[in-house]
Amino acid sequence: MAASNDDRDIHGSTRGDLRQQIREFLSTRRAKLSPEQAGLPVYGGDRRRVPGLRREEVALLAGISSEYYTRLERGNATGVSDSVIDAIAHALQLDDAERTHLLDLLRTAGTTRPPRRRPARQRVRPTVQRVLDSMVGTPAFLLNGRLDLLAANQLGFALFSPIYADPARPPNNAQFLFLDPHATEFFCDWDKVANDTVALLRAEAGRDPYDRGLSDLIGELSTRSEEFRVRWAAHHVRIHTSGVKRFHHPVVGDLELAFESFPLAADPSQSLLTYTAEPGSPSQHALRLLASWAATTDDIEQPASTDDPEQTESAQTPD
Repeated sequence: MAASNDDRDIHGSTRGDLRQQIREFLSTRRAKLSPEQAGLPVYGGDRRRVPGLRREEVALLAGISSEYYTRLERGNATGVSDSVIDAIAHALQLDDAERTHLLDLLRTAGTTRPPRRRPARQRVRPTVQRVLDSMVGTPAFLLNGRLDLLAANQLGFALFSPIYADPARPPNNAQFLFLDPHATEFFCDWDKVANDTVALLRAEAGRDPYDRGLSDLIGELSTRSEEFRVRWAAHHVRIHTSGVKRFHHPVVGDLELAFESFPLAADPSQSLLTYTAEPGSPSQHALRLLASWAATTDDIEQPASTDDPEQTESAQTPD
C-alpha cells in the first residue's frame, strides 16, 4: 500500500528514508576520513574498494562490534546510547554540528513517530520587533529555521531589498539564493553562501524532520535547482552563527559586513540576525548611504507595525 501524505517526512520521503539519511550521513563521513587521518595502519597490499574508512574500521575505532555499527548505519537506532554516539562521533572526527545532527537523526529514528504537523503560524512578538527597530544603523532581521525572513528593521529591508522584491511573504533566503537569478550578483561569494545555507537547512531538517513547511521548501528546491540538489546530497551540516558576508547592493555597491546570529530562547527555531561594518571602513560609509536612501525612498517595504494582530497570534495556533 502506498504511503499517505501523513506518513512522510523530509522532502516527501517515507519514514524509511529517515534510515536512509542516517546511512548516507554516516557513509559520507566515513568517505571523508582516510585510515592515515584516523591513525590506522595502512599496508602496501591493502586494496581499498571504498574511499575513506570501512565500516569495520569505524567500529574498531569506536570500540563497538562491526555488526552493531552496521545495523546502526542502516538506521536501526533503537536503544542507542549517548556513549555509543559519542564514540562514533569521535571515531569519525565529527565536529559539534555533525555530532548534533547525528544525535538528532538517531533519536528521531529510535522513537515513535509523531504526527506530521501542519505548518504553525509564525509570530513576531511586539517586543522583538521593537528590538529590531531600535537597532538604528544596523540591518537586523528575525528568521526561523527554514530561513524565512519573518521581520526586519528599516535598514534590514533596505539591505535585503533584492530579496524583498519578490512579492511572496515572508520572503525566504534559500528560495532567493537558489531560484532568483539576481542572487549570484547580490552575494559576492555565492558558492560559499549556498554551501552554508544548505548546511543550515540540513541541520534544521535533522532537528525537526516532521516540519511540513520545511519539507515542502526542501522539496521545491530539490525539484527546481540542480545546485541545491548536489549540495543537499552531500549531507553537510554546520552551526553558522557568526562570520563575514560580502554583498553587491544595487544602490550603494559593495559591502563587507560581519554577521551575528542570536537564537531566541522564548521562540524555538527563531533567531535574530544582525550585520555590522568595521568602523571607518568603506562598508560603514555605504551603510550610511543606504540608511539615507531607505529614509527617503518609497521603493522599499517599510517594517510592519507591532500592533498588527497577525504578529501577536500564538505560534502554536494551527492553520
